[in-house]
Amino acid sequence: MATTSSTRTSLCAAFFLLLSLTQAFYIPGWSIKSYSDGDVIPLLVNKVYSDKTQIQYAYSELPFVCPPSGRRRAGGLISGSSIALNLGEVLRGDRIIVSDYELEMGKDDEVHYLCSHKVDRAGLRKAQEIVKDNYVAEWVVDNLPGATNFVSADKTRKYYASGFKMGFQDEDPTTGRPRYFINNHVTLVIRYHMAPGRDGQQGKKVIVGFEVYAKSIEAGNRDAQGIPASITDVSNGMELTMRKNGTAAAAASYYSSDSTYHPATIDDVDEDATLTIPYTYSVYFREELHVEWQNRWSLFFADQEDTTGTHWFAIMNSIIISGLLTAVVAVIFTRTIRGDLKTPNVEEGKLKVKRGRTGTRSPRKPEEKAGGLLDQGDGDNDISSDDESVEDLTGWKLVHADVFRAPAYGGVLAALVGSGTQLVFVVAGLIILSCFGILNPSFRGGFISVAVALFVLAGLVSGYFSARVYKTFGGQVWQKNCFVTATLFPGLVFTIVFILNLFVWAQASSTALPFGTLVGLVALWLLIQLPLVYIGSWYGFVRVGAWSHPIRANTIPRQIPQQSWYIRSWQSILLAGLPAFFVIAIELMFVFKSIWQDKSGYYYVFGFLAVVATMLVAVVMEVTVIAVYIQLCSENYHWWWHSFMVGASSSFWIFAYCVYYYFNHLHIHGFVSSLLFFAYSGLACAVYALLTGTIGFLTAYAFVRRIYGAIKAD
Repeated sequence: MATTSSTRTSLCAAFFLLLSLTQAFYIPGWSIKSYSDGDVIPLLVNKVYSDKTQIQYAYSELPFVCPPSGRRRAGGLISGSSIALNLGEVLRGDRIIVSDYELEMGKDDEVHYLCSHKVDRAGLRKAQEIVKDNYVAEWVVDNLPGATNFVSADKTRKYYASGFKMGFQDEDPTTGRPRYFINNHVTLVIRYHMAPGRDGQQGKKVIVGFEVYAKSIEAGNRDAQGIPASITDVSNGMELTMRKNGTAAAAASYYSSDSTYHPATIDDVDEDATLTIPYTYSVYFREELHVEWQNRWSLFFADQEDTTGTHWFAIMNSIIISGLLTAVVAVIFTRTIRGDLKTPNVEEGKLKVKRGRTGTRSPRKPEEKAGGLLDQGDGDNDISSDDESVEDLTGWKLVHADVFRAPAYGGVLAALVGSGTQLVFVVAGLIILSCFGILNPSFRGGFISVAVALFVLAGLVSGYFSARVYKTFGGQVWQKNCFVTATLFPGLVFTIVFILNLFVWAQASSTALPFGTLVGLVALWLLIQLPLVYIGSWYGFVRVGAWSHPIRANTIPRQIPQQSWYIRSWQSILLAGLPAFFVIAIELMFVFKSIWQDKSGYYYVFGFLAVVATMLVAVVMEVTVIAVYIQLCSENYHWWWHSFMVGASSSFWIFAYCVYYYFNHLHIHGFVSSLLFFAYSGLACAVYALLTGTIGFLTAYAFVRRIYGAIKAD
């Protein structure tokens, strides 16, 4: 009864967790929001990010932008109020608030004054840093990110890139010093389409595009309301600099007839010096006839059409590698193993064996009932003996009496396998949901939120597999195994994230997790996942039990002969990881580009990714079978850990590719940014290693049980 009550409690908690994680969820075409002419459209400001650094900042907290006024807006929104975020949004550094920008459906506004913000030396230094590092701002209208419009190389179509630049850098023609200009004017273009159905008949419209065009306009030559004389004149931009020993400096005074004027550095000006930056904006509404609401995200992926051929090449590359390995595995099964089983050593279910000292032979009867690995019952073993050595046996059959011997540190391996099955469940669920369009860019933060939810729920799977493997290895204290399984991988991840969070917090970055979020993650871990792992472990250990083996292990282990160089542990493991790496290398390039360079997170060719992932699983399974078979043929029966490491070995090459990508494709600078890159890359490779290592282990286990079980069958 206590277990049933605990199960119900955990399931209810998990259900409410899913509800909280999916608060921003909607499927394209289902949650259409339409506007009538004159309706207020809230503009939300989110964060700024750069491909030169991993440090993000909340846009509203930048010291040089207009602070929110706090006034109440139409619809009950208050300027400066935060929008409720799901867990995924918080983890990826989103900080969305309501802005003071005023947008009304169908109403153009040629120029509108926002504010004039006075910046001190510290704020100016921060502004220069933001501009120098090419930071991009993300604003949101109707759940669409503000985009910069680009045209394809052949000029036949346009596509969007999320965000717009905060400023630009130039060089002083006289001194050669860098000059930094802030984009203090934005032109907002809202593209709309007539709403479908009854709303469209009533004249309502839906937003299908949000474009932002930023420019820098000098602070001078403005009227009393702060409106510039011309919003098209960008010959003199808003430079981020101050006069030496001056209390304030208008940008217009920088451009005089004195061409020998050189802007001073920030450290040269007085401590109380300030710079006033005026901000303005324009709004235009334009009808878009060729884009339906359900296709409004297509422009963000239009540039990916140019890479379709490359994706198909990646798939063909994967198929070729998988096909070659499949042929090798087929040869192993059909010719080698079946041929070995038909040798005179195996006749009518018996093996001819010779006692090591006396030289007399005694046939052994096949075992009638398969037992556990360490089952010490009275039943006879079919081909195992403490004192007997095999006569005339060759290859993998020589280690028949030791192949199911429990490995060293079996409890740790069981916990890793359990965590690996948990990750297999999570990754498979994410890819399936993404392929069906349930996880899409409109569900901001949804990928991470659903991943966390699936990971927590998969604690049942983790506990079940870990406990069964643990009992198969002869483990007795399943509660200890349950605790190790529930804390080993999540504890490692939480510790790394917590340490990295200290560095990010010191940088005042928006990616620093709030204390409440950390407490919430710990609660998910200890109050939901741990009970689920406990339930799965209890069921796997007590109710189901260990896997049975066709052969019982000897008490005295067999001596392993000297191994060839290509079979030695680290050489064979590294070589075995190359085929799997080659399968995903091309697709990995697109994933890295989306994560580390574009920073948009809008990787959306999950159909290609699903095919490549399927090929990857097939290759990992086949490579593991080949590697384990070669190892057994060399009379080395320590295959348990070896199979796991072979499956995980491609993670080494992926991390090596991360290092190559860092030095050859990225422009990241700064200790903290580099630390974040390598720490998160290493963590991702560890997740990948657990996942593929588990696939390799389970495949090798099934393979070994199959071939040694076939000895009895034949």
